[in-house]
Amino acid sequence: MSTLLTVASETDIDLINRVLNGEQAVYEQLIRRHNASLFRIGMSILQNDADVEDMMQTTYINAWQHLASFRNEAAFGTWLKRIMINECNQLLRKRKQQLQEDLSQHDAATQNIKESPENAVLNKELSVAMQKALLLLPEKYRAVFLLRVVENLSVAQTAEILAISQVNVKVRLIRAKLMLKEKVSNYYKNDLVFPFHLIRCDRIVNHLLNELNIKR
Repeated sequence: MSTLLTVASETDIDLINRVLNGEQAVYEQLIRRHNASLFRIGMSILQNDADVEDMMQTTYINAWQHLASFRNEAAFGTWLKRIMINECNQLLRKRKQQLQEDLSQHDAATQNIKESPENAVLNKELSVAMQKALLLLPEKYRAVFLLRVVENLSVAQTAEILAISQVNVKVRLIRAKLMLKEKVSNYYKNDLVFPFHLIRCDRIVNHLLNELNIKR
């Protein structure tokens, strides 16, 4: 039986052990398992799919480089989400610092960022009401909403990923739902919130395998 055909019933830990034992190509299956989840989380923070793909690749490379030190104290998916959030926040901080430097040097208004063709397609696919409502939420509420409602993580898992208390998770989720109100109550399903298509998944997988010199 093909190596890749046996992975469906295996846990993340099983796959990690196979990778560490020399079956590097199995890492592709770990990437595919968690791609959609990381994409939605990244979009909730960065709101730009090109930036999110970059951060996803950085996350997977980071995880690859430290895979041997993964201690299974938390789920592998939780570990990946934590790395992804950290990478996204670092990018935001870097850009904020750069913006401040540009403003101090040029004393000019910030430039408008043009929407990419892929963003235009995404905007058509998403419910306008859902997209606007979610993206207008403050990041701290939006992150909790995505993790709890879309990703269906527990209060404890969400608190661990965001490094906040469980009480804060509950409070922020309540406030997020109040801000979204009833007009988006029918758009809580995964397939309407930052959909992650197979073509995007294949692009990320192929690029990462090339970066890591993994042969299928």
